[in-house]
Amino acid sequence: MPFTSAGSPSRSRSRTAAGLPAVTAERLTCAAMQLTIAHGLDNWTVRQLAAAVDAYPAVVYHHVGDREAVVKAVVEQVVAKVPLHDADLPWREWFSRMLTDMRGLFRHYPGSARRVQSFGLSIESSVKFIDRGVQILQGAGFGAESPLVYNVLTSTACQFITMEDDHDADQNARVESAAKFGRYQERADLPGASAMASEASENSEDAEQVRRYYGEMYDYAVSRCLDGLAARLTVIKANSSVG
Repeated sequence: MPFTSAGSPSRSRSRTAAGLPAVTAERLTCAAMQLTIAHGLDNWTVRQLAAAVDAYPAVVYHHVGDREAVVKAVVEQVVAKVPLHDADLPWREWFSRMLTDMRGLFRHYPGSARRVQSFGLSIESSVKFIDRGVQILQGAGFGAESPLVYNVLTSTACQFITMEDDHDADQNARVESAAKFGRYQERADLPGASAMASEASENSEDAEQVRRYYGEMYDYAVSRCLDGLAARLTVIKANSSVG
């Protein structure tokens, strides 16, 4: 039977008598994070969250708010875990490390990447590494484009992490798609489709292979973005020297 610390003092004493810890916003957020690890950010309910702390759903609303408020609190905590790397690192290495860390964290809390991709990073949780990242880009020479560069990198990362989350949510979909596409492997008249079909078939045979494939694709996407931005930086510097 759930107990609640909200309301009358007698209920608070009932929790204590039952050996249950007090319900707090922090404890609810921690419980929501555990549910996110197990089920994904979009796949648990307020009722499940309340049950996880042996309380009534009304207690969640009292201490944190509605489900949207809890989700925001979870994402705040996840984003706050992203390490703040040394400001002396070269810009490319700094972002490579940061985006690698982001994938590890967001994959541990499925659905977080989609949330950040849709609504952006919260100022409260990310202001320190946003500030450092943009300053590093400014110092590298990106100038007024620095905020845009930062957003492109984080948005691209979140897009690929979300794709990986979606695969985990429906693992059979990729296998079925690869099986259908596999019919085109031997089509000499469609060499592009044949190459793609071969890759899809090779990377859908078992769960470990799929996991490696998504990791490699993420690293490839990040590296190619950084390559493009390095080329853009060369243009910016050349234009600056001419001006």
